[in-house]
Amino acid sequence: MRNALHSPLSRRGVLAVGGAVGLGVALAACGSGDDKSTDAGGDAKSGPWSFKDDRGETAEAGSVPKNIVAFTGTAAALHDYGIEVKGVFGPTTTKGGEPDIQAGDLDVTKVEILGNVWGEFNVEKYAALAPDLLVTAQWVEGELWYVPEQSKDKILKLAPSVALLAAETTVPKAIQRHADLAESLGADLKAKKVTDAKARFEKAAGRLRAAAKSKPDVRIMIGSASQDLFYVSLAKMSADTLYLQELGVRFVEPKVNAQGFFEELSWENVDKYPADIIMMDNRSSALQPEALTSKPTWARLPAVKAGQVIPRVTEPIYSYDKCAPILEDLADAIEKARKVA
Repeated sequence: MRNALHSPLSRRGVLAVGGAVGLGVALAACGSGDDKSTDAGGDAKSGPWSFKDDRGETAEAGSVPKNIVAFTGTAAALHDYGIEVKGVFGPTTTKGGEPDIQAGDLDVTKVEILGNVWGEFNVEKYAALAPDLLVTAQWVEGELWYVPEQSKDKILKLAPSVALLAAETTVPKAIQRHADLAESLGADLKAKKVTDAKARFEKAAGRLRAAAKSKPDVRIMIGSASQDLFYVSLAKMSADTLYLQELGVRFVEPKVNAQGFFEELSWENVDKYPADIIMMDNRSSALQPEALTSKPTWARLPAVKAGQVIPRVTEPIYSYDKCAPILEDLADAIEKARKVA
């Protein structure tokens, strides 16, 4: 993405930085290998198609959309329900050509990549796909995630669009909305891989609730790092961490800026909030813990010294199978955590 960590934050740009976004989840194949993937609309009813999105707008088409283009993470969620897309935009491949973490289980060699970074969307390639539907997330009301403002009007003229909430919602609600869309496009939500994944997710939620209850004094800080700043996020603003709060997890509460998502700290002040566990933004746009060893203030943090730093899957790919490991991993971290702050 265009590095919003090093430029003044606009209403859109605030969401591009590490502290602002949610956990990455995508429903991987789970259960028997007999379940067949469905091309978009393959098992859907014939005739007119419509879907009311989280903006309250209804996308309509004469038949079930087949040429679907989506934000990478959303495409990954649809893939896990058996719905394939023709093109993607957003972080898809790394500099080395490997799938980005936000691509989930997508085969990135089989989709047209319209843009791989913030502000990049090839309108000509999009038009050439003859798109039937555009799907992305909504973090701020009225704004489409990774759809550039300067070309938005051209893009939206080419096909109906669907936006699904990624903020001011919770993980179960977001998963359900992605499932609703997938089902409208032909997915079988009663497939064993889907029901098995949901059962695993519910079991993981119970385990995390119990872990949080057993260690009520453990505090977690949600962090994201750039070269110059450390971002501490407010849990209630993102779907993942709001849900974790509902399960009883206790988070550091920063004094957020006017946009409400996070507080920017200089590295000299990174110890402002005591924390027993630090969840660090795992996206390729953020510096990872191994890149912070040269920063003495980081190394002195009690959670760092105790080895209690864990990844945060920051941008959601909303499906049960990828959410379940996130809950399991956090439960494991809390169960093992020592009170250090």
